[in-house]
Amino acid sequence: MDALPFVPIELTAIDPARNLRRRWRVAVMYDLFGHLVVETGWGRIGAHGRTLTRSFTSEVEALAYVRALLRRRSEARRRIGVAYTSACR
Repeated sequence: MDALPFVPIELTAIDPARNLRRRWRVAVMYDLFGHLVVETGWGRIGAHGRTLTRSFTSEVEALAYVRALLRRRSEARRRIGVAYTSACR
């Protein structure tokens, strides 16, 4: 098993005027059986939030799933009124 060249991504969407404070993150890792696991977490900043974990047998499938998730985040301004930005500063 080679190390996957993927850094976890954490994004935030904040609009104080609307009391909107969201966080979203995605991480890709291997499980004990050698399958790729994509873990997505989201929720209000400061709250427990939710987590979804999906397992994939190939790197191609996992990265296609991550790309689809990131594409949806890029459309956030249209859906929620504010864009997500990188949480790393």
